[in-house]
Amino acid sequence: MNSKINYWEHRLNGLKRFMRILYIFANDLIYDKVKMKNKIYTLLILLFCYANSYSQTADDYYESGDAKSKKRDYYGAIEDYNKAIEINPNSELLFSSRGNVKIQLKSYNDAILDFNKAIELNPNFSNAYLNRGVTKNFLKDYNNAILDFNKAIELNPKDYNSYCNRGISRVELKEYVKAVEDFTKAIELKPNFELAYLNRGASKNALKMHNEAILDYNKVIEINPNSDEVYNNRGISKCQLKDYNGAILDFNRAIEINPKLSTSYFNRALVKNVLKDDKGAISDYTKTIELNDKDANAYYKRGLSKLFLKEKNSGCLDLNKAMELGSKEAVEIIKKYCN
Repeated sequence: MNSKINYWEHRLNGLKRFMRILYIFANDLIYDKVKMKNKIYTLLILLFCYANSYSQTADDYYESGDAKSKKRDYYGAIEDYNKAIEINPNSELLFSSRGNVKIQLKSYNDAILDFNKAIELNPNFSNAYLNRGVTKNFLKDYNNAILDFNKAIELNPKDYNSYCNRGISRVELKEYVKAVEDFTKAIELKPNFELAYLNRGASKNALKMHNEAILDYNKVIEINPNSDEVYNNRGISKCQLKDYNGAILDFNRAIEINPKLSTSYFNRALVKNVLKDDKGAISDYTKTIELNDKDANAYYKRGLSKLFLKEKNSGCLDLNKAMELGSKEAVEIIKKYCN
């Protein structure tokens, strides 16, 4: 569908109503010349009201909503899309656009209703299937998300986003081989597709293809050298290959890019434990907890590190906190070392 909304039918109906009013006034003018002056004034007012009522069209509201969405004024965007839909309730583009904004507001079920309506209006609207699939991924409805991505690909076989998002669904279902196939297809269609390389690397890592995963992460760094996530992921792959010093360098870089990336502090702490730098590990676990005080694993690992350094009381406090947060491993250690 064209980006411009077809509102002519709506305007034609309004014009017909207005012409009927003009006809009535014209007849009155013929038979009542005494009041002609007042009638003319009334006609001028009607003409003004009619013109003003169409001063903003569905197109105008759509474009305004789109601009507000880009500025992250999502509630304002929805208001504009609502007004556009009032004028033209048969536009799949409007419903789909409103659904996209609702995703940003995490109103996933409402977003799905909008995508359903867009598909009802145009069963061949591939973007609506894509976006509904993305929404289902957020709702962890991965199998049904895959069905939507399948339909989007059927309608548009060159849609690299649908392949990539289907791959993400398959990662969540631990279907790593199929996920790699999807990410590879997405890369074929878009050779510098950063997200596809990143996720293919993660899938290969899950398949214990660590060297190949690193090659994908290297490509991501080539495309975007300021991605904290890729340095963190490459560090994990290097850990699996026992390249601990290389891993620490990657975690350092991830933290340099994003000092609030708690997972990199945690992963660096794990490597320091392996290298028997328990004090350094404790420092990183502490930073992890500062950034996320609900991280049971950080309390658990810090508690173990303290026990290794014979700091029993402090270590047991951490282990008890980990247990409170749901760590089953902590329960056994507490029984063995803290009672």
